[in-house]
Amino acid sequence: MRVDLRGKPASKLRPGELAGLLPRAELDVEAALAAVRPVCEDVRRRGAAAVREHTARFDGVDLPTTRVPQQALDDALAGLDADLRAALEEAARRARLVHLDQVPAERVTTVAPGSTVTERYVPVGRAGVYVPGGLVAYPSSVVMNVIPAQAAGVGEIAVASPPQADHGGLPHPAILGACALLGITEVHAAGGAQAIAMLGYGTAECAPVDVITGPGNVYVAAAKRLLSGLVAVDAEAGPTEIAIIADGSADPAFLAADLVAQAEHDPLAACLLITSDPGLADRVDPALAAAVAATRHADRVQAALDGQSACVLVDDLDAALAVSDAWAPEHLEIQADGAAALARRVRNAGAVFVGPWAPVSLGDYLAGSNHVLPTGGTARHSGGLSVLSFLRGIHIVECDQAGLAGAAPYIDALGGAEDLVAHVQAVRTRVPKEQA
Repeated sequence: MRVDLRGKPASKLRPGELAGLLPRAELDVEAALAAVRPVCEDVRRRGAAAVREHTARFDGVDLPTTRVPQQALDDALAGLDADLRAALEEAARRARLVHLDQVPAERVTTVAPGSTVTERYVPVGRAGVYVPGGLVAYPSSVVMNVIPAQAAGVGEIAVASPPQADHGGLPHPAILGACALLGITEVHAAGGAQAIAMLGYGTAECAPVDVITGPGNVYVAAAKRLLSGLVAVDAEAGPTEIAIIADGSADPAFLAADLVAQAEHDPLAACLLITSDPGLADRVDPALAAAVAATRHADRVQAALDGQSACVLVDDLDAALAVSDAWAPEHLEIQADGAAALARRVRNAGAVFVGPWAPVSLGDYLAGSNHVLPTGGTARHSGGLSVLSFLRGIHIVECDQAGLAGAAPYIDALGGAEDLVAHVQAVRTRVPKEQA
């Protein structure tokens, strides 16, 4: 599909003006809430027995316990393909470097003589990580969720992943191997809403966690919404998406390959090519057709490209940036002259990939950045998973007698204005007015 926005200046390419023009699949989490609410409530009331019943119902596996034996983790690690193990080790090494650098330093601010505020960042005590495992196993998601939690200093990390009938009722061996590789010893064979409820409410086999992260289907997203507040959650992950800003210098084969790579995830994936060069759009069409024909998951890719994808024509790169910011993509590639400078002007994107040699596939696996990113336009207000997802800022307030005396007249005024006389008295008991 072509969307022609030529003739519209960047100042007019805002979300309100573009509503309904840029395609994106809808994730109806609200509708899914009706289905997951009784499941979550059942787990809250009956614990492990409810998880077992819902696992048998939804996954076709009857498990006496959700806890994966340590021997199964050890065997999965020993059985990892050598190339896959090397790739996971390198992905973990790179991700650890990036995420350790995200940990904020303690800061002390002197707000007045004798009065300081120290900001400390303290990790949650226990984190729950959900790793999807339907038709495809995602060991890379283990790396992307576990590494930031470890870098933040979380003491306990529990991983939940759906059981697989083909693997003896355990999660996929690649997921178990990745967990063992990262030193995770608590893994639960549980998926869907019942897994989220297990992590949030706790059972006899799984203590409740403080934060839940990780992608999943709409029912997982709905369960996270339901438990949000009881625990912290990272995001409600929707169908994946990519926007590519390109000018006439871009290679059509690269663009086609990257669009197909993202469409490969899901028939509901959204792909947007934004270009100031109509000739490039014409050159991409045959390259895209060839790439679709050659890919293994051609039906899935074609459904995504036909369903919620478009080539957007704009006058210039300023307009292209405006369109991208309005759409707020999960992934944004910039394949244009001056890509690095353009990337630093982006306001709304989960992650930005600069130039022809930084495809989204690099970020999915090995860039060191995190691939758990905001979807559905939520990049306008949310960022990707990071160590901050597992940390809490705590203020430590210190003040001496002189410092409190200096603040007292201001507290008199503020407490008086709000009719909170006891607040004022708590200060004046320490520093009476005659001593102030």
